[in-house]
Amino acid sequence: MSTITLYGIANCDTVRKARRWLADQGIDYRFHDFRADGLELEQVRAWLKELGPALVNKRSTSWKTLDPASRDELSSGTDSASALATIVAQPTLIKRPLLDTGSTRHLGFSPATYATLFTR
Repeated sequence: MSTITLYGIANCDTVRKARRWLADQGIDYRFHDFRADGLELEQVRAWLKELGPALVNKRSTSWKTLDPASRDELSSGTDSASALATIVAQPTLIKRPLLDTGSTRHLGFSPATYATLFTR
């Protein structure tokens, strides 16, 4: 099986719940902290292409501080240079957690959804 990676920030409550769930189920995974480990531009581009505007966390404090033009660009799901640069500079704009199973990516955490993903 491919390496499972959970992306997020360590102090996010939802990320902590997802990490706890994975540990409780005995699922081996790697945690990638956006702040501590950073982000690669090409990785963010791929996520935007796959997940579209759902990748952006519109409830985050980072979102609320963006100018209207940046919000519009990120809402459209474009992978323009400025949208990518904004996300890389402010990784808390990414909806958390982002689970990469090696073959698919999933945003957010729900015990029921994770249970379905890992019983296949």
